Order: sequence, then C-alpha cells, then structure tokens
Amino acid sequence: MLPQPLIDVSRRQMLQQVGCGVGSIALASMLNEDLKAENARVDPMAPKKPGATPKAKNVIFLHMVGAPSQLDLYDYKPYLQQHNGELVPEDLWDGLRLAFIRKRPKLLGTQFKFQKHGESGNELSEALPHLSSVADELAIVKSLHTEHFNHAPAQLFFQTGFGRFGRPTLGSWVNYGLGSENNNLPGFVVLITGSIAGAGNSLWGNGFLPSVYQGIEFRSTGDPVLFLSNPAGVNQDDRRRLVSRINELNKIQLADVGDAEIETRISQYELAFRMQTSVPELMDTSAESKHIHELYGTEPGKASFANNCLLARRLVERGVRFVQLFDSGWDHHGGVTNNIKKKAKQVDQPIAALIQDLRQRGLLDDTLVVWGAEFGRTPMLQGAANANAGRDHHKDAYTVWMAGGGVKPGMTYGKTDELGFHPVEERMHVNDFHATLLHLLGIDHEQLTFKYQGRDFRLTDVGGEVAEKLLA
Repeated sequence: MLPQPLIDVSRRQMLQQVGCGVGSIALASMLNEDLKAENARVDPMAPKKPGATPKAKNVIFLHMVGAPSQLDLYDYKPYLQQHNGELVPEDLWDGLRLAFIRKRPKLLGTQFKFQKHGESGNELSEALPHLSSVADELAIVKSLHTEHFNHAPAQLFFQTGFGRFGRPTLGSWVNYGLGSENNNLPGFVVLITGSIAGAGNSLWGNGFLPSVYQGIEFRSTGDPVLFLSNPAGVNQDDRRRLVSRINELNKIQLADVGDAEIETRISQYELAFRMQTSVPELMDTSAESKHIHELYGTEPGKASFANNCLLARRLVERGVRFVQLFDSGWDHHGGVTNNIKKKAKQVDQPIAALIQDLRQRGLLDDTLVVWGAEFGRTPMLQGAANANAGRDHHKDAYTVWMAGGGVKPGMTYGKTDELGFHPVEERMHVNDFHATLLHLLGIDHEQLTFKYQGRDFRLTDVGGEVAEKLLA
C-alpha cells in the first residue's frame, strides 16, 4: 500500500508524532541503545482502546476554586428577584444547616441582568459577554448537587468522588483507563492561577493508583517543572548516562520484586529526560500569532489564567489526555457582585477564546471542555444588605457546563425551584457527572476499577448514572 500523501497529515497528528518539533529530532539522535531497550518495555502510559467508541479523546477541566455564584452567572430566578430582601420562608429555614449563616436570613437576588443568547436561547449573565457569544456550544447543567458544604471535602468530592484524602482524581482515572497520546509530555497536566485550593495537591493526586498516573503541575515562573534543567556542570550526555544507569538498577529491582512503583520510577526518569526539550517548547507561546494572543487576551511571557487557557489548547493539540486548570478567588462570602465582576472579567474572554480556538482548529469535537466548582452559592444573604452582601456555601443545587467532546450543544439540563435552592428536574449527583464524563471518553464507569485493600474501587463508588440527554 502506498503511503498517504503528506497533505493528509493534520497539524495535530504532526505535533503528536514529532512531539516537540525540531528539538525532539536533536534529542532522538542523542538517545543510545539503552533508551531503545528501555522503550521496549510495556509503557503504563501507552494509549489504550476504550471499551466503547469515544466521543471525546481529551479533557480540559476548568475548576473555579471557591465556588462561583450560579445565581449571578447562569441560573436566573425572577421569583427570587421579586422577593429580594424578604426573610427566607420558614419551611425552608427550619432544620437547614449552612456553613456560616446561623440566623434566619433574607433572600438575595442578583444585581446582574440576564439575557438569552444564540439559537439555543441559553441564558447567561451580563457578567459573561464573551461566553455568551459561544452560548450555542454550551450544555449547561443547573441541577448538580454534592454532599459537602466545606471547601476541601467538596473539592475532593468534585475531583475524586470521595470527601476525604486518599482517592485518585478524575484525571488520574482517565489516564489509568486510556493512557496518553504523547510520550514526551505527561498525560495529566495541572495549571494554577492564584493560590492552591484548600485540598492541596490531592486534587490532582493518584491516590492508590500507581503514581505514574498523578497530575504534574506546570509552574508559571522558573522551570515549568521542578528540576527540569540540568544543574551547573551537567550536560545532556551526562544526564542521559545517569538516567540509563539508574534505570538499569531499577529494572533489576523491578524484576526481583515486581513493584508497580518501580515501573513508575523507570517511566518517570525517562519522561523527565524527554521533557527537557518538549516542555520549554510547549510553554513558549511567542510563536503564536498576534491574532491568537488578542483572542485570548494574553501577553507573551506573562502568567495568567488566559495564558493557561492558551497552554491548555497547546497541550491537547499535542495529545495530552487531561488538562486541569485551577483558578482561585471565587469564595464570595462578601461583596459578591463586585467580586463576580472582577473574576468574570479575568476568565470570560479566555474561556470563550478557548472554545472558539478549539473549534476553528477542528479540536472541539474530540476535546471535552468542562467548567465547574466544588459547590454553588445560596439564594439568601450572608452579611449586610449593602455592597458587602455575600452568599454562603450551597451544596444542594449549582451549575456546571460542558462543551465539545460529544455533548449536545446549546442545551440546558436540569432545573431548580423558584428560589434556585433545590433541583426539581433532572437532578444530577456528582457521581452522575463523573459517569457521564467517563462515558463521553468511551469508558464504562462501572468497569473502570482498581483493586486496593482487597476490593475493587471505582471513581463513582456505588452510584452514578450517565445523563443520556446530554449526549449528542
């Protein structure tokens, strides 16, 4: 059979095959026979076929740390507006337990105007003018509910399906189930703006899975990955010899004891060596066009959430399976209106740009973009009824959305009551949310298991149903 014409090779395929461009060609010439022998091993991160035909191949997960108010961004409630300032109904307040509010509070409407957009009629706040321009790409879920109303446990539950430390995160499960399409970069990359969330690096941890599946944080200053650069006096040849000799010893120990963590150590030493070329090339966005920088609102060389969105596109373009963006500063117990304006201005343009950019490059159909947080916000007032008015934590009903990757675009799933307090249609538990994401990747959430301490564990524990109406 004749080879396919060169013109049939897409930009994405080229980047995945070349890995990191000309730099990887130079690197390949340096690799000795030891590396070839090492690559002959079974790679735990090698691509794996899912059990069903996937609609998505990659995930970009945008976690807004602190929990934005869905009532000021996505879930407009006319009844709440009409009764703004009135005491919460007694039957709702009776027996209600909240994180901070102790006395019967007043209802709090929104100061933002809402409008329906596009052919879908998806309704969004005026705080999101850029996202409104891609409203027809969004599948907005308004009925998500969780089991925890404090940040760290809820963050863990949102990412691991369990409210305590020790379980693998969604990104780790995905890499365990599917592997990666680029052996020069990690399969699970984490990008952070602001402070780290309360649950810390457990939000991208591997839990009881082999540590090869943990998320790798790429930093915005200094070496993108710690110790990526060679120390003074050590050149690339020295580094190659050191890695080869260490892994010879590791392979002897692996053959002796068969510990999966030794396998991880071998793989990670090799990956770290390859990343010395691939990561700097990835992180350098200066070659992106002026149009792209204007689209995202980025300044080359300057760290920001916008820059992380651009990096997320570059990562999935290169075959990275799961990209996790954390953005802090969404915990608005006071000044909710002004703070929403501030935070929305930081993320609105780059998120819309990410969707547009993926679409124009032909990547959105197999890249699932997810936006969400650990919980939502109450429809009642916390604090004084003035510019410092805030909202407490709310676990019983909040909003997430998805775009691309096989979800039905331009739709709303679920509905909350007239106050936005309880889901009344198409309730979605976090387990259902996870089951749906895995399904879009071609994974049966009940079959993706790992045996630990004598029993099989899975991301969705003993629950989870796929939300069929969300599927395209």
